Amino acid sequence: MNSKPSGLGKIVFTEEQIKQRIEAISAEINRDYQDKELVIVSVLKGAVYFVTDLTRHLTVPVSIDFLSIGLSPDPSGKPAIKIRKDLDLELKGRHVLLVEDVIGTGFTLGYILQHLEAMQPASLKICTLLDKPTDRLITINIDYHCFTMPDTFLIGYGLDYREQYRNLPYIAEFHR
Repeated sequence: MNSKPSGLGKIVFTEEQIKQRIEAISAEINRDYQDKELVIVSVLKGAVYFVTDLTRHLTVPVSIDFLSIGLSPDPSGKPAIKIRKDLDLELKGRHVLLVEDVIGTGFTLGYILQHLEAMQPASLKICTLLDKPTDRLITINIDYHCFTMPDTFLIGYGLDYREQYRNLPYIAEFHR
């Protein structure tokens, strides 16, 4: 039985639109990293579907590793970004592409970039499925992005609401 999830709104990006944009972005990445080995770093869990489909279209040599980020209270009790799972691969002198699901304010991304830059990669670029530049509070150059995110809560294709709906093959509005 295939029932519609409760709270699901209109489909914003169809499965076919996502597939076409990933193929286009992959072609750009293949061109930009021609004759180079690439390390893909992704952040769990939201980007897992995106990074899987993206890397299937890459023709350059690729290694993949994951970070897990969370919020934990700092000594004053305020929430602070913390790395829960760090990388297993060495990045020094390697070409790195950070693959994200959503980039909004840029605070979390800024933290991740500082962490990765400290590992001294040869280059570090950013690829995101959804970019929300209207929320940006930190100036960050996004090298590759599939879609501009509308001002609504979205689920599907890795995006969740309370760990649900990540498995939808499309991206849709969700009304909590």
